[in-house]
Amino acid sequence: MDKLAYTIKPLGETGLIIIFGDEINPQIHKNVKNLSDYIDKHPFPGLCEYTISYTSVAVFYNPFTVKNHCVTSKEKTAFTIVTGLIKNYIAAAVKMPQAKPHTVEIPVCYGDEYGPDIEFVANYNNLSCTDVINIHSQSTYLVYMIGFCPGFPYLGGMDERIATPRRKEPRLVIPAGSIGIAGKQTGGYPISTPGGWQLIGRTPLNLFDLKASSPSLLHSGDLVKFVPISPEEYQRLKEDKV
Repeated sequence: MDKLAYTIKPLGETGLIIIFGDEINPQIHKNVKNLSDYIDKHPFPGLCEYTISYTSVAVFYNPFTVKNHCVTSKEKTAFTIVTGLIKNYIAAAVKMPQAKPHTVEIPVCYGDEYGPDIEFVANYNNLSCTDVINIHSQSTYLVYMIGFCPGFPYLGGMDERIATPRRKEPRLVIPAGSIGIAGKQTGGYPISTPGGWQLIGRTPLNLFDLKASSPSLLHSGDLVKFVPISPEEYQRLKEDKV
């Protein structure tokens, strides 16, 4: 097996970042996920938090706590100590058993008031609205990370036949549950917020719910399938949640 390539750089005096690559790639995501899962299961003294992106893991720590718990390395900096820990974590994470990805089906009502930009997406790509719906709902998407706002999933795996630039003028308010396209990415707005993605549909599901034991419906590493539904099904599912 080839040696895993990565770079570790400091983030000020209280953090560092581990970079596994520079592109949206399932294998790079796997390396990011393995390390973040290992850190989650084996937090070290002084760890404050970690954050993942498409290609990296940022780790933040309390340097005083790190130093105080490393009694044999008083001459080392906290960055050097944590770097050594992370290198060991990466080596161990590669050997961890791989859990089966969790697949989430998300019903979506496409077009009309639920997806006001679907015609633009279709025209931009010389397709019909039906083509856009079929292409969008036939793919299986990988959740690379959650970001932008609470519960917002950044998904990989969208067919490039429906790739469309962001809106020139972002909307000030986007309804919660809206499903959109921006460039080669697709994702869903979990809360009402401004945004510039092209809206092609809306789900009646709560992508983010503070009352739930796990507020975010989706998590890094999940697989997503979008399932087309009618406006009547949308309203029924929406009412069932009330």
